[in-house]
Amino acid sequence: MAVRNYNETRGTQQPVNPPDPYQRPQHPLLIVISGPSGVGKDSVLARLKETGLPFHFVVTANTRPRRPGEIEGKDYHFVTMSEFVEMIERGELLEHAVVYGDYKGIPRRQVREALASGKDVIMRIDVQGALTIRRLVPEAVLIFLLAGSEEELAARLRMRQTETPDSLKLRLATAREELKRIDEFDYVVVNRAGALDEAVQTVISVICAEHSRVHPRQVTL
Repeated sequence: MAVRNYNETRGTQQPVNPPDPYQRPQHPLLIVISGPSGVGKDSVLARLKETGLPFHFVVTANTRPRRPGEIEGKDYHFVTMSEFVEMIERGELLEHAVVYGDYKGIPRRQVREALASGKDVIMRIDVQGALTIRRLVPEAVLIFLLAGSEEELAARLRMRQTETPDSLKLRLATAREELKRIDEFDYVVVNRAGALDEAVQTVISVICAEHSRVHPRQVTL
């Protein structure tokens, strides 16, 4: 027998067929991995890629110089400032921001096409950009990545050997401010030194849990 609900506006009863729990639709997720500089966002994404799970990893456009070992089109799309400005003017970026003097942006078309394919989409962006995505795409899943401690974060930044004493102080001060926005995220994952696999497994568990929601997120761009 069909389940009935009462239509108050018309004063009539309308039959409603309940959804089949064995045929639940699977909606692709938009997952944002964010956090202060030095928490290991790149390392977490690299290990996620090694799992072979069917994720689409967004490649961000970036105006900063390429670091040793980084690959064009894999780690970032490295573009000039003029090229980046043209992307903004053509409306090609879902989100963009200035991060430590360099511009970063998320290609809109890449995200749309990946979601249309049915794959979960994972993007790595700074805290400022993540909160912009929260405003533009409320159904996105925001994960805040933390180091084990501020001392651990400082040690990681020093190991890069790309920071001057002043820039290190700036990044740590920025990290303290970004931590104040943690309540605007959905999940926190701690990436402790020597425990990368544990952090990655936690991220995967978050994604699995999201796909098990009774009322799934439905992302629209």
